[in-house]
Amino acid sequence: MPRPRPLAPRPPADETPLEDRARENLAFIRDTMERAGAFTGVPGWGGVGMGVTALVAAWLAAQQPSVERWLLVWVGEGWLAFAIGVVAMVRKASAGDTPLTSRPGRRFVLAYTPPILAGALLTLALYRAGNTTLLPATWLLCYGAAVTTGGALSVRVVPVMGGCFLALGAAALLLPAAAGNALLAAGFGGLHIGFGIWIARRHGG
Repeated sequence: MPRPRPLAPRPPADETPLEDRARENLAFIRDTMERAGAFTGVPGWGGVGMGVTALVAAWLAAQQPSVERWLLVWVGEGWLAFAIGVVAMVRKASAGDTPLTSRPGRRFVLAYTPPILAGALLTLALYRAGNTTLLPATWLLCYGAAVTTGGALSVRVVPVMGGCFLALGAAALLLPAAAGNALLAAGFGGLHIGFGIWIARRHGG
């Protein structure tokens, strides 16, 4: 008569309370959604404000008697636009589902920042080299790269705007230097206003 085999020991029961397991599952789901989510804090009306100040700057820059004063106007406009953009982005992001401190917000900033820093360093280098005619193309290309890379983590229309800036930057390389100020107005003024209105209406202020 065969001897009976001993029964395998049962695995210990999961003594984790149901409420704790549900909380862990919810945290996992939230973390997964945050990783895959898009950053929706790109400002619409803030972009319009940046565009309006850029048009004013383009007009003022065209009146300046020297390259140094022309550059001073545009550098001042750059800082003003930066301030408008940051304030508008922080307000919109904080009011929405993806604040800047969220993972999508941090990824957006990380993708957006390096091309902007590269543009600032190239500006200094070109000015010191006396080759200021390349500044409009440099600014449009670097900003276009920043908006395209950051926009890849945002709503679909943002990288489209970045592509338009890249196209204007390419045009600035090919057209005569005298067209540089007008291309800056078309990019930092016209594109910001047009896409800003689109973003504000379709994706909130």
